[in-house]
Amino acid sequence: MSELKKKCWREKVTAEITVTHLQQFAQEIGTNLSAAEVAQFLNQNGLAQNVWMHMMQAGERYIKSNLKTKFVALPPADRPTRQAAIVEWRSADCHRIHIQ
Repeated sequence: MSELKKKCWREKVTAEITVTHLQQFAQEIGTNLSAAEVAQFLNQNGLAQNVWMHMMQAGERYIKSNLKTKFVALPPADRPTRQAAIVEWRSADCHRIHIQ
């Protein structure tokens, strides 16, 4: 947990849910899964892609919520002008998502 509190400069955020994480989640709900069972679980019916999409959506909501609370309090004159930007995310199966 102390690792999560480390603060350092970041240019991007990368999040992973590993086999170990999934095994821990399973234990928390009273089930044990082997690494092979976790891999099978992740690869059935596009589950891994769906997890990735949910992680991205949750991250987007969290960031927008924090941006709103940070910038709502600023007077309009202090806000920088908006510039168009393209953000590219690449999913685990190499799909690219562009947001403008």
